[in-house]
Amino acid sequence: MTQSNFAHTYVPSLGRSVHRLGLACNYGIDEATFETALDRGMNYIFWTSLKTGHLRPALIRRLKQDRDRYILATGPAIGFFGGSVRRAAESILRKFQTDCIDVFHLFWVGRTSALTASTLGEIEKLKAEGKVRSLAISIHDRERAGELVQDSPIDVFMLRYNAAHPGAEHDVFPYFAQRKDAARPGRPGIVAYTATSWRKLLKAPRSWPAAPMTASDCYRFCLSNPNVDIVLTGPSSAKHVEENFSGLERGPLSEDEAKWMREFGAVVHG
Repeated sequence: MTQSNFAHTYVPSLGRSVHRLGLACNYGIDEATFETALDRGMNYIFWTSLKTGHLRPALIRRLKQDRDRYILATGPAIGFFGGSVRRAAESILRKFQTDCIDVFHLFWVGRTSALTASTLGEIEKLKAEGKVRSLAISIHDRERAGELVQDSPIDVFMLRYNAAHPGAEHDVFPYFAQRKDAARPGRPGIVAYTATSWRKLLKAPRSWPAAPMTASDCYRFCLSNPNVDIVLTGPSSAKHVEENFSGLERGPLSEDEAKWMREFGAVVHG
């Protein structure tokens, strides 16, 4: 990946180009900063109900102004049954006054949702009706995620990946080339989250003799892996937005940068 296209990528399973910084809206961002982030080019909007109610009118306006520009990624807090999945999807459509959810999530598969014939069947129906464009899951079980990458109807995987937790490099990413579903030949999209390891990477342990990673370092680490399409960022201020964009402009990590970040991540992980 060259620096000239580091900020954007085409995701085959979404059928479109995305800005590689995905906007998570639940970390205290105010409406003005939310608008600024979108004006700067972010178009993948990851939405949960936590701490986001004040932003809903602004998002509805954006979707009405230019629906094709934005990718709305959201889903139900709980998703164990087909009927509840459908009710949640239709509730979301009403809530945002839109006719389609671009990326419909089953969150934390194995904990708060399940991949069953019932849930998957209902999502396929929602796709056929044009109410859902793609299916995403978030999952902590990397071994299972590697299996699902090879043979499942999942279009987007949301995975923990950062300098302190790089295990997806071994447990998930190598299986992309082995995807078996002929109806979905394109590689599934990958969205990385917890890029800062819940801010642990932003503070140096006592045993580390130098400065810690910055937030923009954390995002560049994720995006320098060619398997990662999008990394979620949860800015809480306009300053954070500007810092994240400035970091992105630096492009992929150099070998020396990658080396010290991995070393630092290992120390943070303990």
